[in-house]
Amino acid sequence: MAISISACFDSGNIETVDQPAADHVRLRIRRDADGVFFQWFHFRLSGAKGRPVRIDIIGLEESAYPGGWPGYRARVSSDRERWVQADSSYDKAADGGTLTIRVTPESDLLWCAYFAPYSMERHQDLVARMALKPGVSADVLGHTLDGRPMDCLSLGQGPRQVWLYARQHPGETMAQWWMEGALDELTDPSSPVARSLLAKARFHIVPNMNPDGAFRGYLRTNAAGANLNREWANPAADRAPEVKAVLDRMGETGVDFALDVHGDEELPHVFIAGFEGIPSLQERQTRLLERFKTSLMTHSRDFQTRVGYPVASAGTANLSMSTNALAERFGCVSATLEMPFKDADDLPEPVEGWSPDRSRQLARACLAALADIIDDLR
Repeated sequence: MAISISACFDSGNIETVDQPAADHVRLRIRRDADGVFFQWFHFRLSGAKGRPVRIDIIGLEESAYPGGWPGYRARVSSDRERWVQADSSYDKAADGGTLTIRVTPESDLLWCAYFAPYSMERHQDLVARMALKPGVSADVLGHTLDGRPMDCLSLGQGPRQVWLYARQHPGETMAQWWMEGALDELTDPSSPVARSLLAKARFHIVPNMNPDGAFRGYLRTNAAGANLNREWANPAADRAPEVKAVLDRMGETGVDFALDVHGDEELPHVFIAGFEGIPSLQERQTRLLERFKTSLMTHSRDFQTRVGYPVASAGTANLSMSTNALAERFGCVSATLEMPFKDADDLPEPVEGWSPDRSRQLARACLAALADIIDDLR
């Protein structure tokens, strides 16, 4: 049986270059709408059951984060439920940078992805399931350029306003797995963390900030080629309607705490980036952010503070990024949570690496840490 490659499905992204041998195929990743960014891949391999196959993805030195490939292992699945790490290696000198994936499929069908995908169909299932939970309201804040709804789930009776949002960069699918864990925790009536938080705060949760990019199989942009996490200074309806819709609603509710959930291609760690360089920085903001991080370390062994992004010096923060923009505008505590595409070096797991389950568990730990500081958020 001949090998075939397909990416013509929700979040699919790959192009076949050639097939040098019966069990060897060379592929290339399509670029985002801006014509610059690319890194996310997701495709199906057919017709290789029981046969060793070599898959080369070429041209990766031009990708968004070429430093993300050394030490990285692709994720594969035969049932699209459990994703495991494949034998993967990177050669920057071969064909402009080549990731080689070696697999022996146990089935006629094998799916391969940059990280465990979170499909738009699963997103629909998530918002439908949550909208049926007691106390949860589902709202559409606006629509994307492709006409998809910007879903927001709200719950809680307290006066503090908490915003959780994910997948500004659509290829960072671990962020929506995190959202699934957070929503499951907050809607669990047996959770003391959830009961405490919901009595003290109103949660506004946007599980997917970039539905168009997610469906199209992009890494970082929306349908217009906009990097949404560089559009928060003055979002335009014809370029970043997703950000405009969310920011407009934030203006109505106010923001006391905000968490922007992401994945990092290069750093094999879980970490937080803050807002230290904003012009109006208040000691209260930095103190509460440090308390949140300290508490999170006690609730999650995956989280650490040794490795992360450089801290911006006073007054130099990029106010087009959401964490900085919200801290500056609302005087709130805001943060960017980063999870790895590689495994987390602090506590590696050799089979699945960083995974959907670990992302969901981290969400529960983040909520427990938030519960530790919620009383001081205004």
